[in-house]
Amino acid sequence: MTDTNHALTGLDSVDWTALQHAYGPADDVPAQLRALCSPDPAERHKALDDLYGNIFHQGSRYPATAAAVPFLARTAADPALPGTPETLELLASLAIGYDESHLPGGVAIADWRREVEEFLARDPEEIRAELDAWVEAAADEGERRSRDFRRSLFDHDRQCQSAQAELGAYDAVRRELPGLLPLLADAEPAVRAATAYLLAWFPEEAGETLPPLLRLLDAEREPVVLATALVAAGLLGDGELVGRLRAFLTAREPVVRWAAATALARLGAAGAAEAVSVEVLTELAAVEDEAPGTGALRVLFHEGDLRGCAAASLVLLADRFPDEALDAVTGALAGTSGPASFPVAEAALRLAFGVPGQGGVGAFEELGERQRRLVRVLAGLGTQTWQWVNLLSLVRSWGLPTPRDALRAYAGLPEEQEAARE
Repeated sequence: MTDTNHALTGLDSVDWTALQHAYGPADDVPAQLRALCSPDPAERHKALDDLYGNIFHQGSRYPATAAAVPFLARTAADPALPGTPETLELLASLAIGYDESHLPGGVAIADWRREVEEFLARDPEEIRAELDAWVEAAADEGERRSRDFRRSLFDHDRQCQSAQAELGAYDAVRRELPGLLPLLADAEPAVRAATAYLLAWFPEEAGETLPPLLRLLDAEREPVVLATALVAAGLLGDGELVGRLRAFLTAREPVVRWAAATALARLGAAGAAEAVSVEVLTELAAVEDEAPGTGALRVLFHEGDLRGCAAASLVLLADRFPDEALDAVTGALAGTSGPASFPVAEAALRLAFGVPGQGGVGAFEELGERQRRLVRVLAGLGTQTWQWVNLLSLVRSWGLPTPRDALRAYAGLPEEQEAARE
């Protein structure tokens, strides 16, 4: 593979050594972009893994990230090159980071742009003073030490660079969308699904991208592609889509019904109250985890965790169906384990107790019946789930006792034999 290929034209004109990624100068990126065009699947897989590690290290983006985007986009759009779905997924990651931070509402791009602008304009000494005051306001010595450690990590220049790199990567991908839009009509279902997923994150381009997504709803026969397009349309559209999307609540395939409910829940939260219905609640509550297996076509939202995505969407229905939404999410939580429990637990805690960080929740006997049921379900999750600090942090955020034994005692549940905990 040489640079005469259109996808890599201009690759050597970029001064990659002057651009930084997670491990320093980005002079290794050109070779990785070339390897991504290889006919050898193993070579492409390694290149993709390397790029996730350096220009998207644990969700962070860098000055080199935006520079790589045009080459990745042309690689994805070139029908002569393999690996298009995986490259499109990488582009989505470079644009938005981990998608759960933007679900279920979509990318609030106006807020994002304003926050970056305001942060870049602030006096760093003013920010440091605010952080110092935050440390001093800690409730106890343990919390003060934790806050002081976080305060010590503040690096104004690095955070400015990070904020600019993240928004710069987003806009770099946004500029490439016209060349990627035709992939909605690709013969390969995985390409159509990955394209619909990518388009979902750019509301500023909805005028150009939403019409072809809606046309795909009429023509698509592959359930996963159709489901992806439905969620994407819901993230980009407004109340005018309610009638169009509601028809899919009666689809034969569960994943399509779930997607329609997910889209309509978001539209209801965005002001289209008529979108929120018992049918929407029912489909979100009924969804089960997706277990796609290696290489299987799957819904990409929330990394294919339909139950976790549904739980987040059910939070949007709290105003209209507060009890029913909490019952549904609590019931779903009882069937989870490990990391799959985290988004469901967070949604349940939010539905039961509101915004976190408001202090303790009081004695167990003072809680409502649905709140008590949730606490008992949380305390009943196995040690293979409670071993994760993610769950401990979530539970603590709402002022509930941790670790698991403390929560069980709070709920009046009996102690367990060691063997029975697994």
